[in-house]
Amino acid sequence: MSNATHAPIRALSPTSLWGFFCDLNQVPRASKHEARVTEFAADFGRRLQLETLVDSVGNVIIRKPATAGLELRTPVILQAHLDMVHQKNSDTAFDFATQGIEMECRGDWVAARGTTLGADNGIGVAAIMAVLASADIPHPPLEALFTVDEETGMTGAKGLAGGLLRGKVLLNLDTEEDDELTIGCAGGVDVTATGTYSTRPAPVSGRGLRVFVRGLKGGHSGMDIHLGRGNANQILARLLCQATKTFDLQLQKLDGGSLRNAIPREAIAEVVVAASDAAAAFAWLQQEAACIAQEYHATDPELNVDLSWLDEAQLKEATILEPDFQRQFLSALYACPNGVSRMSPQMAGLVETSNNLARVIVDQGEWKVGCLTRSSINSARDNLARRIAGLWELIGGQVTTSGDYPGWQPQPDSLIVQLMRDTYRELFGAAPKVAACHGGLECGILGSKYPDVQMISFGPNIRGAHSPDEQVQISSVQKSWRLLLEVLRRL
Repeated sequence: MSNATHAPIRALSPTSLWGFFCDLNQVPRASKHEARVTEFAADFGRRLQLETLVDSVGNVIIRKPATAGLELRTPVILQAHLDMVHQKNSDTAFDFATQGIEMECRGDWVAARGTTLGADNGIGVAAIMAVLASADIPHPPLEALFTVDEETGMTGAKGLAGGLLRGKVLLNLDTEEDDELTIGCAGGVDVTATGTYSTRPAPVSGRGLRVFVRGLKGGHSGMDIHLGRGNANQILARLLCQATKTFDLQLQKLDGGSLRNAIPREAIAEVVVAASDAAAAFAWLQQEAACIAQEYHATDPELNVDLSWLDEAQLKEATILEPDFQRQFLSALYACPNGVSRMSPQMAGLVETSNNLARVIVDQGEWKVGCLTRSSINSARDNLARRIAGLWELIGGQVTTSGDYPGWQPQPDSLIVQLMRDTYRELFGAAPKVAACHGGLECGILGSKYPDVQMISFGPNIRGAHSPDEQVQISSVQKSWRLLLEVLRRL
């Protein structure tokens, strides 16, 4: 999209920050495909003639000397991640590999057109770029740490070498509530179950039916998991599991969800229904879908289950699951833990442990289920992951865990927490919330490598992260920018 189209966004205050955000959003930057955005960040540092390093995993470190008179202040690390979640609505034509994000202003908010916006964590990246490029912002010695692959495994933070950073305070710009200072977060682990199954030809006398769960809000599988939003995989499992107990209905294939850190918004299955049961099964699914929509009307008012008959020609090559395995698989999918498992007994309102039933594929004799299990307590995270593994092992699945990362233990009495709390109160006339979050932040990993570095996380209001509803509040960006500049002046 042209610069002229984004002119209203570039004109927003602070103009430097919004300009860099627009530039960044023209660079494709999916997790694990960050070569172009790594080059973008490194070129930025070199153009400013600042010391710029790219490490072995693609993280970019840019060092900027202190402004005059602040050379002896505590060195500060400004940290954000370069990658973004790529999600789009099913009716949006968009190629994340080649196109820049199409943005627009909607009142006090900036949003994208049918895709994720990339404010998570592009606004943090842009704020750091604006500080590095400035000639008049007072600051101590700075290190900008731009990490890669935060969204799908935090391999950038994991791959960062110890002893490389010189800073003693780290400001992580990757949270989504502008009145909150985050001082702890959950750890996580990916759980993947796979297996095979026997198939048989679909009966030619049956009728093919597509069941499409759509219209859910989705959202961040950590930050939004407590909101009780519908999970498309779980809803589809509920429909199919119950329908197969009443009607002669056989599963052909299933495809639901996408990324582990996004609550699934859509899931689709193709089934074959005996001709004698077709009308009754269709009516039952409509009725049950209406009941589910009513259950979720407050959290997911656009939830819809589309039912449509398939062409007869589509059944000629179709295969279905053997009845015994179908029963086992759908029962396991229906029973798989999803959502909040336990709330924290120490911090009111904080989710301690949860699971996101993120991805389900059943097709051509192979099946795969992917989950992201989170907890602020590592043993609780691992316990829930083992429970999920045991469920899928009962039906013959092979289960692996990967991408585990530790939680970040709060240090509420640290000097940086006190400084930021006092600064926030003086600037805005109210005390900020000081809390831990259920999302995954890189601070836990970075803290294990740099145990003597004090850390805190903050940022502007972002809504709908990891979904096409993502938007960032303009006035809130101005607020968090003001806080950042004042903290840098005082550190």
